Amino acid sequence: MSIFVSIIDGDYHERAEDAKDACKELSTYIDYKQCEGVAEIVVAPNMSEGFRGIVQTMGLGNLKPNIIVMRYPEIWRRENLTDIPATFVGIINDCIVANKAVVIVKGLDEWPNEYQRQYGTIDLYWIVRDGGLMLLLSQLLLTKDSFEGCKIQVFCIAEEDSDAEGLKADVKKFLYDLRMQAEVIVISMKLWEAEGEQQESVEAFSAARRRVAGYLEVMKEQARRDGTPLMADGKPVFVEEQQVEKFLYTTLKLNLMVQKYSRMAAVVLVSLPPPPLNHPATFYMEYMDLLVENIPRLLIVRGYHKDVVTLFT
Repeated sequence: MSIFVSIIDGDYHERAEDAKDACKELSTYIDYKQCEGVAEIVVAPNMSEGFRGIVQTMGLGNLKPNIIVMRYPEIWRRENLTDIPATFVGIINDCIVANKAVVIVKGLDEWPNEYQRQYGTIDLYWIVRDGGLMLLLSQLLLTKDSFEGCKIQVFCIAEEDSDAEGLKADVKKFLYDLRMQAEVIVISMKLWEAEGEQQESVEAFSAARRRVAGYLEVMKEQARRDGTPLMADGKPVFVEEQQVEKFLYTTLKLNLMVQKYSRMAAVVLVSLPPPPLNHPATFYMEYMDLLVENIPRLLIVRGYHKDVVTLFT
């Protein structure tokens, strides 16, 4: 069961008719795309409040959506949409509190239709345990005409070289037990650290670091002027600069790995890093922008720590 939701900013009494028209348009669009689902329009003072109402109330009894799918806000910096980071992080945190899985789609405009056959691979970067949601999504993609010619590759990160073969054997047995066909590729941390850096990604990393330093300086100046602790989005934040550097570096390395091994992939799935506690939302958007840099079609997935793929699936 799928529910397609659009949120309209404003007062419900003033925009009730707009909501009805928007619902008809959304229903027409769903039919045009040959999707199975229903359309819902929510009028709320802002996107955050509208989503919070949706995540709490949508569904009927125990029949409630368990996965939230949304597009990645690629235009936020280009269009100078300064409210997007806080809204984006707030939605992810609301999903975590509500125990909903999250799938964020990057490159939605380049997504193939049923006539555009893909013959590459569907690559999974399995960083954290997600209950098998990425595996399930990859299998569902194979049922679609556009992806039925693809093969699945599962990438795992091994702490030490000595662990690589054992990890590979464990993952292959797990997939065999689930009767899933996929190639398993294990990347050691030594190889991860030694990975050469592409110029474009390094430039993006340097630019992200400069912007983060700029955000931090503005927050420090505001705190000195007001005599308050560091504040962002109306809340106190704690920023450890070494930790910020580590987050930026880690997302850069993951981005480089994806670009090296999955350049010809039809679609890439990676684990969604949860927003760090007490970090400004703009910092998290910098981490995410660095993660998705130069990857045209990406699904960023966070499970809800409940197994969705089992021996009985």
